[in-house]
Amino acid sequence: MLLLARSLGATEIATGHYARVRYDALSGRYCLLKGVDEAKDQSYFLFTLNQQQLAHTLFPVGEYTKDQVRQMAREFGLPVSQKPESQEICFVPNGDYVAFIEAYYRERGRALPVAAGPIVTRQGEVLGQHAGVHRFTVGQRRGLGVAVGEPLYVVATDPESGKVIVGREEELLGRELWASGVNWVSIASIDRPIRAQVRIRHKHEPAPATVEPAEDPTRVHVVFDEPQRAITPGQAAVFYDGDVVLGGGWIERAS
Repeated sequence: MLLLARSLGATEIATGHYARVRYDALSGRYCLLKGVDEAKDQSYFLFTLNQQQLAHTLFPVGEYTKDQVRQMAREFGLPVSQKPESQEICFVPNGDYVAFIEAYYRERGRALPVAAGPIVTRQGEVLGQHAGVHRFTVGQRRGLGVAVGEPLYVVATDPESGKVIVGREEELLGRELWASGVNWVSIASIDRPIRAQVRIRHKHEPAPATVEPAEDPTRVHVVFDEPQRAITPGQAAVFYDGDVVLGGGWIERAS
């Protein structure tokens, strides 16, 4: 988007994300902050931004609550002032993620990596069959298609083997994760363990943890003070210092 803006002669872009950006003269870096409206904060999704992008990006609604934004829209006579709340990703119709993923592969002429496979316990007991790993997410309880007399949850998926691993709710708890593709936003990098609040999905309450550097500077090891529910490979882990987004990466494995 920034390249497009420059090609049109613009020097900055503005987005509707509920987030903020500040320049820190002491560090000489642009810092990404949570939006003022904690309930609408979208900083979690923006951890991949780099310094050049932050320097030329405006978040005009990030300084306001959603109610204040609606009030301003009414004052300007904008019809979107009464627009219903959006709860899902805007480009996924009706929140049907399975159909979206399948359509994505079809449009590119590619087959899904695994069409079907077994539903198993951690001990290897086969409880049933499923129609595709992409239909399941860690923490899911409904729609498993198996019944054993007690609630079961997806505790892991293995796309390579096609296995969906299920277990009791307590098996969802974990204290550690390893993240790769780490991008440091408001700080340059880390060379020793730091304390942070770590968010492992958009609606997750950031939890106190220690973030440890690895030999590979694009990877980190995160150890939570308390076990967290459904740490899911493929989702983002974003590191905060209060309102400030320190950085983030993609969860590659958890324990």
